[in-house]
Amino acid sequence: MPQIELVKGDITKMEVEAIVNAANKSLLGGGGVDGAIHRASGPELLDECRALNGCETGEAKITRSYNLPAKYIIHTVGPVWNGGTKNEPQLLTNCYKNSLQIALDKKLATVAFPNISTGVYGFPKEMAADIAIRTVNNFLNQSKKIKSVYFVCFDEENYNLYKEKLIKLTLE
Repeated sequence: MPQIELVKGDITKMEVEAIVNAANKSLLGGGGVDGAIHRASGPELLDECRALNGCETGEAKITRSYNLPAKYIIHTVGPVWNGGTKNEPQLLTNCYKNSLQIALDKKLATVAFPNISTGVYGFPKEMAADIAIRTVNNFLNQSKKIKSVYFVCFDEENYNLYKEKLIKLTLE
């Protein structure tokens, strides 16, 4: 039975088959979790990302992880929040679906996600948590090949939101 687990901590320390990077369209590093992953992974990641020629919002691409404990990094580009008028909820849903599809295609059993788009991209945290949990749960119910998905929250606010929503999910 696939599991969803919540972790408060640093996604770069996760010992899973793939971590997901909340990347920008260039895939060449940035702030927040993206910058932390690039710094922890080392310069080889930047070289591999250059060869990918970027990534569109809602899409995902995979690279090796280099100096991280995870085997792979799945890079996905979350939407910038524009008040919900530019298809942001669907684009965020696509980030989770496409990342999980890559994991499934690569036969990866464990994946860790950060809180995509909730930092400088300004996506409302509660709505983002709902989308993330619903999308991952639906995907896992359809495909039993991925064994564990971790939501890794760096900050207390996201951690508490996810904790509350995951408790509700288990009660349904």
